[in-house]
Amino acid sequence: MKAPEVRTVPCPACQRPALYAERNRWRPFCSERCRTADLGAWASEKFRLPADAARGDDESPRDAH
Repeated sequence: MKAPEVRTVPCPACQRPALYAERNRWRPFCSERCRTADLGAWASEKFRLPADAARGDDESPRDAH
């Protein structure tokens, strides 16, 4: 029986190879440090996406003819 292939992926934080398997407790990150740094960036809203300006309450899609 052949041993399962070891799969690695780039760590989302530092781009180093990270083991993508159950035995990597920080998957998909390579380390606890990278995982914690990513969580901190998320919590500080570093990963915000731009959004369209909100419509006023008096505007509705039906009013735009």
